[in-house]
Amino acid sequence: MSEAGRRRGSPDIECDYVIVGSGSAGSALAYRIAETGKYKVLVLEFGGSDWGPFIQMPAALSYPMNMKRYDWGFMSEPEPHLNGRRLICPRGKVVGGSSSVNGMVYVRGHAGDYDQWEKLGAKGWAFRDVQPYFKRMERSHGGEEGWRGRSGPLHVTRGDGRNPLYAAFIRAGVEAGYQHTEDYNGSNGEGFGSMERTVYQGKRWSAASAYLRPALATGNVRLETGALAHRVLMEGSRATGVEFSQGGLVRVARAQREVILAASSINSPKLLHLSGIGDPLRLKQLGIEVHHSLPGVGENLQDHPEVHIQWQCKQPVTLNRHMNLLSKGLIGLQWLLFRKGLGATNHFEACAFIRHKAGVSYPNIEYHFLPGAIQYDGKSTASGHGFQVLCAVSRPRSRGYVRTRSADPRVAPAILYNFMDDEQDSEEMRAGIRLIREVMSMPAMQPFAGEEIRPGRQVQSDEEIDAYIRDKTESAYHPCGTCRMGSPSDSMAVVDPHCRVIGLEGLRVIDSSIIPLLTMGNINAPSLLIGETGADHLLGRTPLAPSNDEPAYHPHWQTAQR
Repeated sequence: MSEAGRRRGSPDIECDYVIVGSGSAGSALAYRIAETGKYKVLVLEFGGSDWGPFIQMPAALSYPMNMKRYDWGFMSEPEPHLNGRRLICPRGKVVGGSSSVNGMVYVRGHAGDYDQWEKLGAKGWAFRDVQPYFKRMERSHGGEEGWRGRSGPLHVTRGDGRNPLYAAFIRAGVEAGYQHTEDYNGSNGEGFGSMERTVYQGKRWSAASAYLRPALATGNVRLETGALAHRVLMEGSRATGVEFSQGGLVRVARAQREVILAASSINSPKLLHLSGIGDPLRLKQLGIEVHHSLPGVGENLQDHPEVHIQWQCKQPVTLNRHMNLLSKGLIGLQWLLFRKGLGATNHFEACAFIRHKAGVSYPNIEYHFLPGAIQYDGKSTASGHGFQVLCAVSRPRSRGYVRTRSADPRVAPAILYNFMDDEQDSEEMRAGIRLIREVMSMPAMQPFAGEEIRPGRQVQSDEEIDAYIRDKTESAYHPCGTCRMGSPSDSMAVVDPHCRVIGLEGLRVIDSSIIPLLTMGNINAPSLLIGETGADHLLGRTPLAPSNDEPAYHPHWQTAQR
């Protein structure tokens, strides 16, 4: 269809800024632009409404990420180091993006992560620079005084820890010689402690709740749902708008100031490719006209490889007792009536971040504890009572990619995590499994820990553990890095430290795809941070004053593992 014909059937939308994606970064960005009162913002979202119990009830988290209505349904290519298995890659196709389908776990990442970002060319993103933005966005209910924000839009809470397994897990870690951290999002990011979550008053507190709905209430932000972005429109080296389809029509959104891609680490590189921005050879093979050469687009995919380690429980205190329809119905009813009970928590209420050996300066292994032996799809994996630890490598060295398959925007891209491509990742995962087994042998866990279900105590040698890793490793659903931020002189960087696409004007990427190095823990908090910080860059504001807070590192990290 010609551009003239397209306008006749569906008039252009005129605004100052077009944001593609209503997820964590996109919602935060819309909120900060709206509060200026100066500009008109259009947010394009392919998904629909986030209202409904499957999204709003924290305990129902396994449902939306497995529903076509809310999930893009991405799958990886056969993973060469995981027995050729294809892994799922859930991404939120709904208002609020992945913050509306995630596990609601809140982890800022370690201070050392952000200092590494700066070393990789992301000037202005060191810990001293990002700490004020974390404080600006948070409304922390607890946490370390002076380190946490108290008046931001994002509610961060902790569970009530009623299940005795949470306290036993934390005590066992201390008995094994690890630190107890009162707040891993505070000065001490290493050790065993209570986990934080984006749950408020018994409901999921997504980016849509914290940022987008308040932004829409200003009247300065317009949200269009069911809108599939096709490509960024360019005039020479400048982005001028976005072509998208909605309700069977192809439409155009014109941006007087800038276009911002906040469409995720999967869809942002895909949109750049569809717009002729990327590796020229691959674009030509797809029949896409090359507009601008940026070979780093879609490369550098990172995620946390993760395995479940499960034990039988000697006492009937686990979530497995609630896996029948009657219990689920009663839990749901209590939540619907009172926003309380087992439906009002995500059940991730204890965790640990540790180093796998001496000489590692800050945690590279993460443990999420769950008082039930339950898969991400919500199915029980224990015949009776059980519990599990999700063990992940925090800073994997393996790198994958997201590559567009077709010039048709409806076709999903090729995704390869390439997990365990680097032998050090396997070494760290093996260590993580062995170290958590040791913790489970501590006195605090003895009233609870029965036989090991997965991988089973018979799995002991490096070869046996590696076989389990190949057979059971999954994504932790933290993909990032595919439009890497770095110095403009870096040939594989896609955006500069102000989130501008290198070599072009009026076009930025502001989402998890710009992360140079995967952070410790879940990436919803870093994604929100990127939206907050990117907003100040976009608006030309003076950055918040750097922090003088000094993070703690283990005093003997050079010589001691714990």
